[in-house]
Amino acid sequence: MDQSKRPRIAFLGTGAQGASIGADFALAGHDVTFIEQWPDHVHAIRENGITVNLPSQTINVRVPVIHLCQVAELKEPFDIVFIVMKAYDTKWACQLIAPHLATDGLVVGLQNGMTHEDIAEIVGRERTIGAVIEIASNMFVPGVTNRQNDRDTSWFAMGALDPETQPRVEGVAALLRCTGRVEVTDDIRSAKWMKLVVNAAELIPSAIVNLPLADAARAPGMLEVMREAGYEAMRAALADGSKIVSIIGMPPVTSNDPEGYVDRIFDEVLKTFSQEDTLTTSLQDWRKGRRAEIEEVNGWVVDILAAHGHGAPMNQRVVQVALEIERGAIEARPENADLLIEALRATRSGR
Repeated sequence: MDQSKRPRIAFLGTGAQGASIGADFALAGHDVTFIEQWPDHVHAIRENGITVNLPSQTINVRVPVIHLCQVAELKEPFDIVFIVMKAYDTKWACQLIAPHLATDGLVVGLQNGMTHEDIAEIVGRERTIGAVIEIASNMFVPGVTNRQNDRDTSWFAMGALDPETQPRVEGVAALLRCTGRVEVTDDIRSAKWMKLVVNAAELIPSAIVNLPLADAARAPGMLEVMREAGYEAMRAALADGSKIVSIIGMPPVTSNDPEGYVDRIFDEVLKTFSQEDTLTTSLQDWRKGRRAEIEEVNGWVVDILAAHGHGAPMNQRVVQVALEIERGAIEARPENADLLIEALRATRSGR
């Protein structure tokens, strides 16, 4: 990458998260292009710019934007591509953008799930940077994103997969600091596992009961359900060789208490990174008629523990109920808490 010029940056996926982060890049004067699959969103940004409603202010900025079908028309390669799409879209998104990545360009996966390996499979480990993102946002109107965290409460972690690429991560982190706090880590795999642990607890379980995250956690019996899903996810992380590491700006881990640390992460998310009306990304997906990251989060826990000869009954039940909702067999509603609480009781009685 030529350090004498501004890097050419693309945000591939400019929904609620990608649009708000990309808007900050544009305001900071970076050379940024949006690449988006929602035609109405592309049209709205071209007509009116991207509007970001933050807790403390509203910003609007003009950003070059192209539709996915126009990627083949690109003439200049990108130095850095931020993938901000669903975990299940990672491979095809990387295949789409790979021909337009500079020879020494980097791809950064600002996503849930363990997508860093999917990225590396397409563009190479030496060009892959894994990342963790903690921001609450929503988007229901094209051209407008609602970001519920200001920049001082938005948090990221970044790290390279290839040790030889690690020295380049700080340069990308410096760019990303225009939109939030950024930590560079040499163990991004463990950091991503810690985020998956809390995602397993919050995303799909709260969507199943069709409630904002805070309300779901307060519903009778649901906090125990959500924590149990997180405990299983932590066991999967440790079985997979991950370490318990600090994320989202929390103090360093000083005790060997995996379940206690799950509780601490979850409490911090509820306190700092969500509001009373925050809907998880999974519930937003369902309300838009889209599928959620079920297999990529809770299903991942089930698969990893199964590979090590262990069960994950709480996560397995979460996956089963979620897939029934996506098939239309049942609706997402508060009464579904009974299905999860019943599974929790069976799990605990079987120990």
